[in-house]
Amino acid sequence: MRRVIVTGKAHEFLISSLKERGFDVLYDPAISYEDLLLQVGDVEGLVVTTRIPIDRKMLEKASQLKWIGRLGSGMELIDTEFAKLKGVECVSSPEGNRNAVAEHALGLLLSLMNHIIPSAADVKKGHWLREKNRGTELSGKTVGIVGYGNTGSCFAKLLRSFDLVVIAYDKYKSGFGNEFVREGTMEEICREADVISYHVPLTPETLHMANSEFFGSLRKKPWILNTSRGKVVDMEALITALQAGRVSGAALDVLENENIESYSAEERQELGWLLAQPNVIVTPHIAGYSHEALLKMAEILLQKIPL
Repeated sequence: MRRVIVTGKAHEFLISSLKERGFDVLYDPAISYEDLLLQVGDVEGLVVTTRIPIDRKMLEKASQLKWIGRLGSGMELIDTEFAKLKGVECVSSPEGNRNAVAEHALGLLLSLMNHIIPSAADVKKGHWLREKNRGTELSGKTVGIVGYGNTGSCFAKLLRSFDLVVIAYDKYKSGFGNEFVREGTMEEICREADVISYHVPLTPETLHMANSEFFGSLRKKPWILNTSRGKVVDMEALITALQAGRVSGAALDVLENENIESYSAEERQELGWLLAQPNVIVTPHIAGYSHEALLKMAEILLQKIPL
């Protein structure tokens, strides 16, 4: 029987649909790299998330593999070039969770600018501090969007209800500007933006894209959002920028190292410092993880994989 291994959390609709199409499905969202390596030899398809790398070693073991389906966006954990050489088709489903990511980014931004989390914490402690928690309106500001793919464009769409300016930069796209979104450069974003939001994949080009040089080039004191990949933002550089007052605050749904149990003393100190700041919000990589997105990603993946 044709076998598929699902290596991450997936909607039941995906599992049942694959079974209806004649696949023997092993659903093991906690499977380790080593266990997958032992079992991948006779599988026709793999469904993956951001948990396990599908590298050359894994692909060489998977002699019967025909396709890899990525739940969500970003293919950085898959050696797509070697997969192509082996005739393995790789597809992803960013359309499924782009709205969830965009809504989460907007929620983070509004919470950050309006001191919602620290003011709610004050009230829980019995303190009614209005002046300390005076907010800043998003309307009238300039928002810089870095990466204008599925999530970046969806975030821009949500911002339409605000009276603001959107400048979007995408190295690999052009011609997407409209009456609401202005195509711009990173230099323009660094010069004009009150908010800078990252929506890029992790590649050698985007690794530490937000580094000390970037923070040093800012002309305003923007709020920084990252709902893409943790390593897009250099954590040490961000902390330095926050300490120096170069940015107004930061909201991160992703971290450079999301395995908190493995943290070194230095990493624990950095994260501890961030979490202690009233102008910083950290959420556990849940932006694209809504109930609706889980189903949409499954539906889209089923349309794309060569069944």
